[in-house]
Amino acid sequence: MLDLKNPTSQQHAMEAFFFGYQAFTAKADEMLERRGLSRVHQRIVFFIARYPNLSVKELLALLGVSKQALNMPLRQLQEMHLVDSVASQTDKRKRLLELTAEGAKFEQALRREQVKLLERVFAEAGEAAVSGWLAVNLALGGSQTHLE
Repeated sequence: MLDLKNPTSQQHAMEAFFFGYQAFTAKADEMLERRGLSRVHQRIVFFIARYPNLSVKELLALLGVSKQALNMPLRQLQEMHLVDSVASQTDKRKRLLELTAEGAKFEQALRREQVKLLERVFAEAGEAAVSGWLAVNLALGGSQTHLE
């Protein structure tokens, strides 16, 4: 276990996390940039794909952002015909978000690249390391809301 009271260990842990995240996002960042999009756009399409018929309110809670912060990137995705907003069958005032066919294809392409990387590094690290990685990431995100 790392001694996080030691500044060198602190820096080592944070550097590993930084470079790991950089590697995880690199290919997706390139794909997003080609469309003039950013990571916030990826998070939006990821969660809409993960939770079909997600309401705007639920998406705001998952992302932990304000309505104002979500407005522009969500509108851009709608203008690019990647996301649709449809009225709920049960409450016509409620807007539900869904990916268009093109949006689903785009989200799958982004995810496919990241899954390839995870498959490779998980195979290298082994089952115990992967279980530890999942535990650490779940603990880091433990305060996040989940819809399931």
